[in-house]
Amino acid sequence: MFRRVSTVVLLLLLLAAQRSPAQEVLDRIVAVVDDKIILQSELSQYAYQLAIQLGLDPRREPAKFAALQKNALASLVDQKVLLTKAQEDSVVVDERQVDQLLEDRIKNITQQLGSEEKVEEYFGQPMRKIRRTLRRDISEGLLVRNLQQQRYRDIKISRREVENFYHTMKDSLPGIKESVKLSHILMNIQAGDEAVAAAREKAEGLLKRIRAGENFAQLASQYSEDPGSSKRGGELGFIQRGDFVREFEETAFALQPGEISGLVQSQFGFHIIQMIDRRGEKINVRHILIRVAMSANDEGRTRDKLQTLREELAAGKITFEEAARQYSTDLTTNDKGGDLGWFETEQLQVPEFVQVSKSLKPGEISEPIKTQFGYHLVRLDARREPRQFNLKEDWEQIQDMALNYKAEQEFRKWVEEYKKELYIKITDES
Repeated sequence: MFRRVSTVVLLLLLLAAQRSPAQEVLDRIVAVVDDKIILQSELSQYAYQLAIQLGLDPRREPAKFAALQKNALASLVDQKVLLTKAQEDSVVVDERQVDQLLEDRIKNITQQLGSEEKVEEYFGQPMRKIRRTLRRDISEGLLVRNLQQQRYRDIKISRREVENFYHTMKDSLPGIKESVKLSHILMNIQAGDEAVAAAREKAEGLLKRIRAGENFAQLASQYSEDPGSSKRGGELGFIQRGDFVREFEETAFALQPGEISGLVQSQFGFHIIQMIDRRGEKINVRHILIRVAMSANDEGRTRDKLQTLREELAAGKITFEEAARQYSTDLTTNDKGGDLGWFETEQLQVPEFVQVSKSLKPGEISEPIKTQFGYHLVRLDARREPRQFNLKEDWEQIQDMALNYKAEQEFRKWVEEYKKELYIKITDES
């Protein structure tokens, strides 16, 4: 329960390609926990996210979805209970970690669906609202996790308890399915210097025209490459911290009403930002975005770099771990030498990784392969054939499961006791 699980990517398993009913529900309060409320919109979004992850289509399986929604409400109530306790105990989260997880989540969803416009269409919300909701969910999830870790980090389990857990639960343990241990080196496809220079030059030209007195909104309507805001003269509406990427926000929140920024470079390109108004911790800004165009040459250059690196690995000029630390742009694995860990083969969500895991022998390194994240070199470190768990070979895993099970039971008891101290009212009885 409390162990950190690493994955290559977080992918959405899409339902039917149509607008979700969750987007059509009028808001109302469905539960109250102490001084916190749960809105129908929050419950609907959470339930539909669970349905997506489980591959459940609410339209085709309404009874299953109704049961899922009840479980989702119970989970949200528990989360609000834990948030109340976390606030009492002054539990905090690292805002930089929240920001990084948010950017990773947004990037994965955007790459999966194809564009920000398609993300907005799928969820039926503007990106700033999607970002705000995701940031809140990530922050609250980290608070709850930190509370759990603080409360149960000293839980111990004896050898006898592990053995009893195994003999009691062995028929229901999932066993070890066919699994592979993978490492990779990722190189994002980066635009060439010429493309970056061309985008910068175009943005600088617009900035000069604005400073010379031309109308910002008119130029945004004509030249901005952000289709979501250009038709509104670049206006984004009131936003708060966490709605946009860090580079954009750091500059935007430092501006005064009427002030215009210099060029701001982010992963999307070059921005020019104008502060319109500030209301407390919210600001209304407009911007012009000039994107950096990718080309086939950029893709080929990235692939060639990895091919050259593969040849150096084969010649023993550098180890895979050294190469990952030096060249990989996957910030979650490069400091671990590219180690992605163990995966059940059937659970691999990236098709290219599935093909590689089947074709390579342990120790072999793939040719450069392209995914939605860039180009990879993938090494198959080891392969495990399917079998049942046993105490001799899988003691550590069984011990972890037993410890997590014990902690889960203790935690549930504590949550139920703490809930008796709070005012909780469920108004949704559907």
